[in-house]
Amino acid sequence: MTTFADLGVSPDFTAKLAAKGIDAPFPIQELTIPDALAGRDVCGKAKTGSGKTLAFGLPVLERVKTADPRRPRALILVPTRELAVQVRDELLPLGATRDVTVSAVYGGASMETQIRLLAKGVEVVVATPGRMIDLIDRKEIFLDDVVQVVLDEADRMADMGFLPQVEWILRHIPGQHQTLLFSATLDGVVDTLIKRYQTDPAMHEVASSQVTVEEMHHRFLNVHDMDKVKVAAAIARSSHRTIVFVRTKRAADRVASDLRREGVEAASIHGDLRQSHREKALADFSADKLQVLVATDVAARGIHVDDVDVVIHFDPPEDAKAYLHRSGRTARAGESGVVVTLVLWNEELEIKRLLKRLKLDQPIVEVFSNDARLADLLAWDPSADPVNS
Repeated sequence: MTTFADLGVSPDFTAKLAAKGIDAPFPIQELTIPDALAGRDVCGKAKTGSGKTLAFGLPVLERVKTADPRRPRALILVPTRELAVQVRDELLPLGATRDVTVSAVYGGASMETQIRLLAKGVEVVVATPGRMIDLIDRKEIFLDDVVQVVLDEADRMADMGFLPQVEWILRHIPGQHQTLLFSATLDGVVDTLIKRYQTDPAMHEVASSQVTVEEMHHRFLNVHDMDKVKVAAAIARSSHRTIVFVRTKRAADRVASDLRREGVEAASIHGDLRQSHREKALADFSADKLQVLVATDVAARGIHVDDVDVVIHFDPPEDAKAYLHRSGRTARAGESGVVVTLVLWNEELEIKRLLKRLKLDQPIVEVFSNDARLADLLAWDPSADPVNS
């Protein structure tokens, strides 16, 4: 078995990782860390949940030098506020072993607080593009000393329309620097970024870069409108962490409230909520204080939590791509989870079309909230059930 020490990671970091139960590197870490430690530009193709944060975080922390006030030495650009917080929180304890400061700067939070932190001197800044540009414009941060740049989830930054800002920032880094780019896809505009801003990058790809239907266990349940929340609650009670997907912000609040009424600890997460509320909901969910997160598709972009064992499509996804994107929240880091779609009578035709597009041969089974099979959906295989065959 390859260890982090084998890859060239220092004893203080390997000890810190081991204390958290992280002993063996994920494939993307094993592939990219040696090249990144050697100072090469690196391009890594891997899906969310594959361990990318440590793949770039460890080499950055290994090589980073002490920063002067407002002059960070490493810059990590990410697409969402939630991801900025998550990357910071993962790297913070490792950095602390060497007095290396890691800070996150993003919109929706106090700029004054972020400016005060930068003024003290921060080695590693994790930033969303918009807030970074604001800080550069205000002359609260200078990128002259940056020697390491990370573009995390470059494809999502492109999807969300941030590439002009990302390129503007990259053009404002004057000196020689190492660039590490991680993305689920490397074609189109991401390929343009690679060609423009990387020099002879070491290219690494982890197989199975897309979530596939084979990585999940699918259940399609025909439910009655009045019983729908109770069915979702019954499933959630028997699982560790559940994400429930709905189509609208209003539905997210309503379903979270209905689940709480059923005795299930739930919170909603969507674009209209204050950033502090979203961060608290995510933190509580990660810390097992919440059983359920109810999310819209847009908010789901910022959810990166391991050990989600059930995803519930409370409202049907828009299409097969949305189904896979939502469902992929449970098939992370090689784990396999259960994906449940709740189907009302007037949605059956839509779901049958979806099944065909996904090439899934699954029955739609009628259930009520008192059905004992809801307690262990993994053990129950509807296609092998004589009632449904």
